[in-house]
Amino acid sequence: MKIAVCLKQVPARDSVFRLNSAGTWIQETDLSFEINEPDIYALEEGLRLKEKHGGEVLLCCLGPARAQQAIKEALAKGADRALHLDDPAIEGLDPFALARVLARALQKESPDLVLTGLQSDDFGFAQTGVLVAELLGLPHSTIIMEIQAEGNALRVKRELEGGWFQWIDLRMPALLAIQSGINKPRYATLKGIMAAKNKPIQKLTLADLGLTREDLAPHQRITKVYVPAKSAQTEYLQGSPKEIAARLADKLKNEARVI
Repeated sequence: MKIAVCLKQVPARDSVFRLNSAGTWIQETDLSFEINEPDIYALEEGLRLKEKHGGEVLLCCLGPARAQQAIKEALAKGADRALHLDDPAIEGLDPFALARVLARALQKESPDLVLTGLQSDDFGFAQTGVLVAELLGLPHSTIIMEIQAEGNALRVKRELEGGWFQWIDLRMPALLAIQSGINKPRYATLKGIMAAKNKPIQKLTLADLGLTREDLAPHQRITKVYVPAKSAQTEYLQGSPKEIAARLADKLKNEARVI
């Protein structure tokens, strides 16, 4: 079974974030970075499926040179090889354009199963995985909490609202977006860290994939990021205790939206 796991490197969650001068995103120059948390669970699930059914785990990571830190960490945990999509023209793409680049890279590999995290910790669109599935023409399912594989058949458990779950049957090849908490991710061992030094990392550019920046025209764009202004306001409620209580309950429900 060939399992492709899509990884993204994101700013560390304990970083101090500051807006850039244009007010369109955060300053990244002084930040530390880590693997997107949902992608860690996707990687672990891929490694467990490989251990049970055999095959290989292929990483697919899109990002600048610093993303190799995330790739090497994933290789140290047990992945076999990696595709690193490194091209300045890739920066700042929206989910559809990102999905198009990932789909073109994965198309040449023809994986049996593609695993992604449910969403990224930075933008949180939760769209890239399902768009990759659409572009590759693969059946897909999201918010996955359990995977059962037998031959080309998949049976997956989805998390729904209100504590409900849903079981779905799929045929491979397929794409699954993994929910955080599906498993307990492993740590890289010293043996794994040493072995990762000899595992292949194939660097790809848009030209290698037969794409140009014009092919990746954005469907959406972030125009402004800002910190909400803090304000304080005092209002005195007058009337009988019954009238005050009714008005207070109404404001808490419809204005403050806390009840």
